[in-house]
Amino acid sequence: MFIAYAVVGVLLALVIGTSAVLTFLRNEAITASMGKVGVPDTWLPRLASLKAAGALGLLIGLGVPLIGSAAAIGVFLYFIGAVVAHVRAKDYEIAPAVVLALLAAAALALRVLSA
Repeated sequence: MFIAYAVVGVLLALVIGTSAVLTFLRNEAITASMGKVGVPDTWLPRLASLKAAGALGLLIGLGVPLIGSAAAIGVFLYFIGAVVAHVRAKDYEIAPAVVLALLAAAALALRVLSA
């Protein structure tokens, strides 16, 4: 189970880490998507920091199971919040957020099962 967690955790960390960097850099695609759901520009650094912390926590979770579990929970909640924000704004382009939430749930399950 640990190898499965390592694969899912590292891939998820890579994706959300990249997303964090692009959010910090105010990538046009990300800012447009967040703008469609009403996220103020002032929130972008905070949201990018949350994504970066989640990515780092997933990587630390390779050695410290409690941190990996906490990070997976945080990433899951972040993307559930993203799905809710998109649905509330009647923007149904939610597939990326749903997939990332499911990957975070898988990472949590695998981290717990491998401990």
